[in-house]
Amino acid sequence: MGKDSVSEKKPKLMKKSYIPFGRPDYGREEIQAVTRILRSGWIGMGSETIKFEKELARRIHAPHVVAVGSCTAAMMLSLHVFGVGKGDEVICPSLTWCSTANVVLYQGARPVFCDIDPTTFCVTPGSILEKVTPRTKAVMVVHFGGFAVDVLRLRLVLPKHIAIIEDAAHAFGARYPNGELVGSSGNLVCFSFYANKNLSTAEGGAVALFDQKKADKIRSLRQHGLPIDAWKRFTHPKAILFSAALKELGYKANYTDLQAALGRVQLRRFSSMQSHRSKIAAVYGKFLKKNLPWVLPQASVTCDRHAKHLFPIRIRKNSRIKRNWVLRELRKKGIGATVHYAPLHKMPLYENSKTNNLPFTEEVGAEILTLPISASIQRREAIWVCKKLMEVLK
Repeated sequence: MGKDSVSEKKPKLMKKSYIPFGRPDYGREEIQAVTRILRSGWIGMGSETIKFEKELARRIHAPHVVAVGSCTAAMMLSLHVFGVGKGDEVICPSLTWCSTANVVLYQGARPVFCDIDPTTFCVTPGSILEKVTPRTKAVMVVHFGGFAVDVLRLRLVLPKHIAIIEDAAHAFGARYPNGELVGSSGNLVCFSFYANKNLSTAEGGAVALFDQKKADKIRSLRQHGLPIDAWKRFTHPKAILFSAALKELGYKANYTDLQAALGRVQLRRFSSMQSHRSKIAAVYGKFLKKNLPWVLPQASVTCDRHAKHLFPIRIRKNSRIKRNWVLRELRKKGIGATVHYAPLHKMPLYENSKTNNLPFTEEVGAEILTLPISASIQRREAIWVCKKLMEVLK
């Protein structure tokens, strides 16, 4: 039998052990980094955050990176600097976390949901163009699970006045079809550093962009619209009457040096963590292909350019076994499988989203299931997941 066969010796896991959907990979280095910041006497946004932003920018080949309180804040501020407001429409997929559409509502605009490709679970240029109207101001492209959409191709066919904003919450480390890292496209690209993300700082996010003026605008907006941050206000000899310069209503969306300290260590370790995710994805991919060919993983989820934040599969609706039942049975067996996501256009909050039927979104939404994957899950745990999945499905 091959090395990844589920017939290997049973992993030494207690019956009551629980394998979570995603867990951060923190070690001694992260603990030391946070301790250093605590002892420094400055834990808010300061020099550590600036260093983290510069290191992120170098990593993803973007001239500017602005760290903010969450990916939700990153997307909201991105819409803000493009002037999205009341009467405007923003196209986005329905199969996504609610933040993608919520930020459109925050701006007073209307989310217009488009369909997805049933194999990649991502939007396509065609599905977006079908929804373009004279009111369309922007498109929110979601790199679902870590599969990078071809935004360069989209830019070629989309009217020039429509902004492209990338929801890359799942996609730090992913690569576009041309091989370049997500974040280097020239669009406003929004990342998440939430607890279970590929690069985790417990919470937080960032915007990568090429436009200096928009970067400066977001830096101001993340701190109530003030022209300088707290670090400069309390340390710069001339920063006394800062309140006199307040000209625009901003938000409380800043980052902290505690988070930045975690992020700088995670960034140094990122290549090895991604390599581990790839190995776990390979275990799942090989198992499904050999034992459950009717269970379909997301397209390209085992290829190099996929970030592997999620490992989504489809429990085909035409089988005798239904997705929700599979999910409940796996949870009973200590497997932290979950669903990404329930389609948004079916929810009462978005009933005014001007959305017609989305057949592929509804089809995938009824069948999708996400297996546990992280940089800290062990290979034997992944094999255990495979074994339990086969027990449930057979």
